[in-house]
Amino acid sequence: MKTILITGANGNLGTEVVKTLHTNGYEICATVGPGSLPDDFAQMTKDARNVNLTDEAETQQYVEALTRQNPGLCAAVLLVGGFAMGTIKDTDAAAIDKQIALNFKTAYFVVRPFMEHFEKIGGGQFILVGARPALDAADGMTKVAYSIGKSLVFHLAELINAAGKGKRITATVLVPSIIDTPPNRNAMPDADFSQWIKASDIAETIAFVLSDAGRTLRESVLKVYNEA
Repeated sequence: MKTILITGANGNLGTEVVKTLHTNGYEICATVGPGSLPDDFAQMTKDARNVNLTDEAETQQYVEALTRQNPGLCAAVLLVGGFAMGTIKDTDAAAIDKQIALNFKTAYFVVRPFMEHFEKIGGGQFILVGARPALDAADGMTKVAYSIGKSLVFHLAELINAAGKGKRITATVLVPSIIDTPPNRNAMPDADFSQWIKASDIAETIAFVLSDAGRTLRESVLKVYNEA
């Protein structure tokens, strides 16, 4: 049984990813944030802890302890993030710093100690979550801080893939369009929800990336847009 880490495991996307990967036979370690946990969450996870991933020292201590306890841990699925609207005119330094902390630092602070772990065990996978506004300026111009924060995730993946070349260490970036979640439906009640991407479909995509076939992917940016 393969052991993996999922961060943001009790979010709208995270709960679906936990469910899907548990069904696929993975042993799951998880970080969770504020909010309730599904009733069966404890049965689906080996270890679930509340970790402040914006704190570098706390995150490093957590990852080092986790990898000591689970030396075969072979993948990190990094789902923590945040969102904010705002044009250039609306976006100050504090807004940018917040989005960088939520979307980039929460990934980077996990990646850094995991790179050393993956080198020791002969390889491993990172799955990161990008965003379309970071790829499309027309979309990003109303989400400036968010798009800047997410743009760093793409570059982080490129750096991981360069450093991991020949070491079987890879990073894949998933780029959702609008995820069909209750908060998004509440925010956009008149939208055509059938065009959005379901969290369960993203979870299945992650399961593929982690599969034997998916592990042959290199430098992948997977746009899971559906019709949105």
